[in-house]
Amino acid sequence: MATTQPGKWQAGKWQAGERQAGVGAMIREWRQRRRMSQLDLALEAEISQRHLSFMESGRAKPSREMVLRLAEHMDVPLRQRNRLLMAAGFAPTYGERGLDDPVFRPALAAVELVLKGHEPYPAIAVDRSWNMVLANAAAAPFLDGIEEPSLLSPPVNVLRLALHPRGLAPRIANLGEWRAHLIGRLRRQIDATADPGLAALERELSSYPGQPVGAASGCDPASQIAVPMRVRMNGQALSFISTVTVFGTPLDVTLSELAIESFFPADAATGEFLRKMADA
Repeated sequence: MATTQPGKWQAGKWQAGERQAGVGAMIREWRQRRRMSQLDLALEAEISQRHLSFMESGRAKPSREMVLRLAEHMDVPLRQRNRLLMAAGFAPTYGERGLDDPVFRPALAAVELVLKGHEPYPAIAVDRSWNMVLANAAAAPFLDGIEEPSLLSPPVNVLRLALHPRGLAPRIANLGEWRAHLIGRLRRQIDATADPGLAALERELSSYPGQPVGAASGCDPASQIAVPMRVRMNGQALSFISTVTVFGTPLDVTLSELAIESFFPADAATGEFLRKMADA
């Protein structure tokens, strides 16, 4: 995402023209990213189109409440809401703590409870960059035998691990289909967050050799209820569908970006194999 200077601090005050132009350009960019016209956003936020136009051009100064109102109606992520506030000359509203902060103990305990309760099926928790934060015991066997040791060096990026030619990719039977699914999710996340780090990750993943994105899986889509991940393990063909769980009312940036991906057996044979592996 193109950025603008949020203004300069001089003699105890912001240079108003630079500040307003910065936040106005950012508001306009987020509005366009959400494919909203000025009239659409003005109606949603219950303000006049003229006032919105003046804010976007830097002719009017948005208040803290106005910045947050516009961000809410544009569904701007919490991290980027803080940036909008700072560009407007205000302090960030949403905290951003490390996961080792004591305040996260109840949240992490809830994540661990979900992961443990999902066994004997694999589940992982990831941050906004798709780095693995936690995993349950059922996920560990899928990391055995990875050819490239650096893929397992913390922080483990699960998308890189899944699609790298010396990672899990050689074991994924429907690699083209699963690769298309993962890169499609990543592109939608980039569109929603404007995160340059994710954009760089998408370029890296798209450059990996192998089946092209969208390659046919050999299965009739009409016979499926969701895109499966079909992976080979110990001579057994396993098939999974997945769900994603996020916290519903986060007020911290880090917590808002934490997600749990849970894998469920897509057929009876996969479920039976995992249950036997857990018992063993």
